[in-house]
Amino acid sequence: MALDDELALIGIRIAREAGELAQRRRAEGVRIAATKSGVADIVTAADREVEALIRARLAEVRPDDGFFGEESDAAQGTSGITWVVDPIDGTVNYAYGIPAYAVSIAAVSGEPDPERWTALAGAVYAPATDELFHATRGGGAWLDRGRDVQPERLAVNPGPWAAGALLATGFGYDPATHAGDLARLATVMPLARDIRRIGSASLDLASVAAGRLDGYFERGLNPWDHAAGVLLVTEAGGRVGGSPGDRPGKTMTIAAGGDLYTALVEAIAIH
Repeated sequence: MALDDELALIGIRIAREAGELAQRRRAEGVRIAATKSGVADIVTAADREVEALIRARLAEVRPDDGFFGEESDAAQGTSGITWVVDPIDGTVNYAYGIPAYAVSIAAVSGEPDPERWTALAGAVYAPATDELFHATRGGGAWLDRGRDVQPERLAVNPGPWAAGALLATGFGYDPATHAGDLARLATVMPLARDIRRIGSASLDLASVAAGRLDGYFERGLNPWDHAAGVLLVTEAGGRVGGSPGDRPGKTMTIAAGGDLYTALVEAIAIH
């Protein structure tokens, strides 16, 4: 079995297990464990428990790999492979009982830096809908709708968007950034049929890959927010970029199919 396929199977299996744990903890009741960058940026006890589970499972099967997660310290591996993990992407949704959250797991090679790494495999699992989005480098992007249904190959919407594009975005936790985010939204609105604010970057990117959204843009993403989702979009025939260095990052992440990507880049003025 090729390495990318092996990594994909590991990520898929662990994402399902982790998502099932998150869903059980949600049913039992959510406890806020701490805040991070601000009072709105919360972490639940389940975030930490789910990341610990993922980390333990990966250590069992790939002990030489590195780990880069949202809720625990990064670890450098010796194999050249690093796992980039968001245990519950959409924690605020999760805490409020909104069923738009996901486990995001990606395996990357090279430096554990999104400006330098190469994504090999990724999985985004939404427990509330039992939808598993996954991709391997050069192997396409796929959606599993339950264990007994054949996987569906994903493709971004090619356009045209004469009536406007259905776009998604997000807003950071720092109130000081909100004016800039709203101003950016105003520059994009001429391209839009409507705007969605789902609250989970990995699900936004998966939705672009699945053709449920035409495009997505957001400032302030961390590497674990987009590592798996970016691979989904590119393997579904879309384009992803941003800044710095035309790679998705803190300054900006943009994802879309066809010429909509170029139009978004121009509207947002990323050069």
